[in-house]
Amino acid sequence: MVRGRPRHRAERRDDLRHEPAVVEVENTSMRASFALAGDNVLLELIQYDSPQPKPFTGRNCDVGVMHLCFEVDDLDTAHRDLVERGVRVNADPVVLEDGDGVEAGALAGTKILYLRDPDGIQLELFQLLS
Repeated sequence: MVRGRPRHRAERRDDLRHEPAVVEVENTSMRASFALAGDNVLLELIQYDSPQPKPFTGRNCDVGVMHLCFEVDDLDTAHRDLVERGVRVNADPVVLEDGDGVEAGALAGTKILYLRDPDGIQLELFQLLS
């Protein structure tokens, strides 16, 4: 779900109304953007106008909570730029390594950074090992 973010560069449909059985929410009014990413991924960004959504309170360990992960060319620069803009990052970037319950495998050496969007939804950035 996306609240108040009409900046999507994908097909946008405003004021969609669905039968409650489709989304399992009564009296819905929503806006949505859809984008194909590759051959088998459909990204849906949905903003419910009614009913009024409750604030997001999920943690990564909670059932059903997911996050998006985006590849960047230079994670350190992205981190610095985000902090300068006031974005809430969870911690400084870390490098994936085997140990402490982590099996990095082919991704060993990859840098990752977790952050929160304005609604508190967790996002991840990563930079593959060169």
